[in-house]
Amino acid sequence: MNQKIVIANELGRLADLRYLEERLHAGGYKSIVGLDEAGRGPLAGPVVAAAVILPEGFDLAGLDDSKKLSPTRRDIMFARIVSSDAIYAVGIIDNDMIDRINILRASLHAMAQATGKLTCRPDFVLVDGNQTVPNIDYPQLAVVGGDALCPSISAASILAKVTRDRIMDHYAKLYPQFSFVKHKGYPTAEHLKELWLYGPTPIHRKTFRPVQDVISQLEMALTR
Repeated sequence: MNQKIVIANELGRLADLRYLEERLHAGGYKSIVGLDEAGRGPLAGPVVAAAVILPEGFDLAGLDDSKKLSPTRRDIMFARIVSSDAIYAVGIIDNDMIDRINILRASLHAMAQATGKLTCRPDFVLVDGNQTVPNIDYPQLAVVGGDALCPSISAASILAKVTRDRIMDHYAKLYPQFSFVKHKGYPTAEHLKELWLYGPTPIHRKTFRPVQDVISQLEMALTR
């Protein structure tokens, strides 16, 4: 039987996942990677994943799921993580690739990309969500809600979110008609209004329904 599956099944029975990383360390796994992504839901921009190996015993008060933190707090946490002894890397998949392979596969590809960029070979990989990452040859476990349970995944969620937000801030300068600084490409009412007023930009995901609708309307208008 595949060792990766055996390990994942055994760990999946743990009652308290909050101590999962401590148990893995105690079991001899030293380089434990946390994986998370940001940007599955937006209509524009890339999906970004981060892989983080925190030093054993790393303690950062307030470390949590990036979605629960304010932008200021995320920036503070980001700076503390990258200035620590943590080993980390980021994977970025742009909107064109998302349109070609779909957002789920793009998210998993970004995670594999981030893992492959690490300067340290992982012993074990913890993935936020309900799916493990294809094509990485390490024992791994998917942890639903892992960004709030496992410190390494929490750190990855912060690095992925802040990195993506900064990319969208850059795009806001390139496409000033869109309020990317505010909505980061997510389908807010403001973003949808801008999309219908100005049409999609080169960074919009053309296979996502609201963007598809706008493109279809524009094509119909041109053929009349």
